[in-house]
Amino acid sequence: MTTLRAVIDLDVEGPQISKHLYGHFAEHLGRCIYGGFYVGEDSEIPNEGGIRLDVVEALRALNIPNLRWPGGCFADEYHWMDGIGPKEDRPRMVNTHWGDVEENNHFGTHEFMALCELLGADPYVNGNVGSGTVKEMSDWVEYLTRDGDSPMARLRRENGREEPWNVPFWGIGNEPWGCGGSMSAEHYAEEARRYATYCRNHGDNTLYRIAAGASNDDYHWTEQLMKALNCLGCQHDPKNIFQAITFHYYTVPGEWKEKGSATDFDADEYYATMVKAQRVDELIAGHSAVMDCYDPRKKVGLILDEWGTWFDVEPGTNPGFLYQQNTMRDALVASLHFDIFHGHAERLVMANIAQTVNVLQAMILTDESTGDLVLTPTYHVFEMNKGHQDATSLAVHLLGEDGEIEVDGARLRRVSSSASVSGDTALVSLSNLHLTEPTDVTLDLRGRAVTEAAARVLAPSDPAAHNVPGQASAVSPRELEVGPVVDGHLTVTLPPHSFATVSLELSAG
Repeated sequence: MTTLRAVIDLDVEGPQISKHLYGHFAEHLGRCIYGGFYVGEDSEIPNEGGIRLDVVEALRALNIPNLRWPGGCFADEYHWMDGIGPKEDRPRMVNTHWGDVEENNHFGTHEFMALCELLGADPYVNGNVGSGTVKEMSDWVEYLTRDGDSPMARLRRENGREEPWNVPFWGIGNEPWGCGGSMSAEHYAEEARRYATYCRNHGDNTLYRIAAGASNDDYHWTEQLMKALNCLGCQHDPKNIFQAITFHYYTVPGEWKEKGSATDFDADEYYATMVKAQRVDELIAGHSAVMDCYDPRKKVGLILDEWGTWFDVEPGTNPGFLYQQNTMRDALVASLHFDIFHGHAERLVMANIAQTVNVLQAMILTDESTGDLVLTPTYHVFEMNKGHQDATSLAVHLLGEDGEIEVDGARLRRVSSSASVSGDTALVSLSNLHLTEPTDVTLDLRGRAVTEAAARVLAPSDPAAHNVPGQASAVSPRELEVGPVVDGHLTVTLPPHSFATVSLELSAG
């Protein structure tokens, strides 16, 4: 059995891991909103104002920090005024991006804000640059956040909401290089400056304006946005009109036309998936390096607001609905991403998995016919890792032979790990990415005494294992036995293709 040593200095603290790295994304796509979050007030499924309460309860258990809405590609064809007022009076539209289905606009601004309040999550509203106007976006900000007497504040009150909402995160378009307008980087950078200028701070609400960034490794796009900020040496200059930029990266083991099955895969496809997931480390580092040239003090945040696995849709489902199953392989993609996110916590301030319910790498899957709900393996990674939210990162130094696996000329880490500390509690995350072999990891814990240790593991026998109604716990966490801590050393045996967390109680620092 391969044995690795993980050296962790419990008293050498790094950057804080923002809770917003555990953010979520809900687009008007397939059954994410309708049939997922929203079932309507007349549904027999318990709901509040049409919002499905078991979904809310499950997500609250994750300490969900934020929710991005209404897209995605849908954001740039969405006109917010169509989604306010009496539902029977709201105009319909065609969702041209996702399934070419009719959208009735019953889930709009008020419903989304009510959902965020139920979740206890910060809203991340994505405005329309592709087919909208500066005035339309400016009015939406005013409608949501302005108190007192103004045209949009009066309209909000007419629609039943007296007090303004707090909306911290505001997206300026989405994928403008593609579905959001087919723009060049230079053109969008100027548009982002213009739109951001008119996204006003009203009262006590301070917007964190987010410019839509690159696809994958388009570092030129990132550079154009940083140039538009003109922030080198002038971080407090008024020209600093958006506070973060994004990029998108999906883990696709095959090609876009043939991505592969979510549940039927062999060893080569498994390892290809892990290598693709690991590449996010390179991409975050690359975008960060460009940003460092213009913003060495890291005042501008980097956000990965779309990430996750993307496979072929489940047979028999609408190709435009992007419904896929979620296996232990997906869970390891998530755990690997989080380890990488934690390592870039100084620059990476938010990430949003795509998507929360019934779409792509979802937390929750619901059954249309029965109304049943299951939690996916990815959900359990979020839950097991929630102790990292807003904790202080700790470096993990993995040492030992056979620490990497060769995959078609690429090098894949055998074990991925990250750690954090919050007060007198530390959390260590460990993923054994080897498909068939267990791995022993000896934690070499230095700097503070460990008084107690406990571990949990997600480790089905089959990497394609997944949860379905009637077998909703096929992949779920269980306790993992660990030996005693002796002279600061603790050995953890990781089963093949498994994810584990080790909670450590520390002596008072």
